[in-house]
Amino acid sequence: MQIFGVDIGGSGIKGAPVDLDRGDLAQERCKVLTPHPAVPDGVADGVKQVIDHFGWTGPVGLTFPGVVTGGAMVRTAANVDPGWIDTDARALFSDRLGGLPVTVVNDADAAGVAEMRFGAGRGRKGTVILLTFGTGIGSAVFADGVLVPNTELGHLELNGHDAEKRASSKAKDDHELSWQQWAHRVQKYLAHVEMLFSPELFIVGGGVSRKADKFLHFIEGIRAEIVPAQLQNNAGIVGAAMRAAEKA
Repeated sequence: MQIFGVDIGGSGIKGAPVDLDRGDLAQERCKVLTPHPAVPDGVADGVKQVIDHFGWTGPVGLTFPGVVTGGAMVRTAANVDPGWIDTDARALFSDRLGGLPVTVVNDADAAGVAEMRFGAGRGRKGTVILLTFGTGIGSAVFADGVLVPNTELGHLELNGHDAEKRASSKAKDDHELSWQQWAHRVQKYLAHVEMLFSPELFIVGGGVSRKADKFLHFIEGIRAEIVPAQLQNNAGIVGAAMRAAEKA
């Protein structure tokens, strides 16, 4: 079974049909740049461009970098334009896509459900936390495999700032940090999250998961096991398609 998944990020919009039996992309993904400012109409145009690239005409799952309730309503918009707040994203995207059935889900939650079924969290019990490091920091928290939605742990305070302002992948680039310097910030963040939730497993996702060998070995003093996401930066696409399939 194939369903289309789209992952909307602060820097790019990427999508592809997903083979839900294998938990992998059925075709090479298409990516376009996220418009700046990332206003609703501009992002919707980018999503349409990705969908049209494949000529897709079935259900679509989309991620969004913020709190999403009921598979539709956007409640926060930290890394996109604030005009998204209280937008019915499902209606917006469905209208732009000519009436295709659409499901919208928090981006890290989508990545998390994909990793729990097909990736690093498969078969794991207890508390598992996936953290995506990109433009911001997304989070997905699972208790015995059950998702606690919209946790947004990237906005925990770290040294007087939102954690994602200190420890995201974007922060590494903005402050020209070495991998070791950045890993030290990530370590402080993980220690704070561990103090609050006592997870058995941290899954590190986002684009940096492809480069785990450059920084994970610098992180010390964390009791929980720390592993890179197996689906890497495709996890959001796969999870979005999984959510769309559930609704369909």
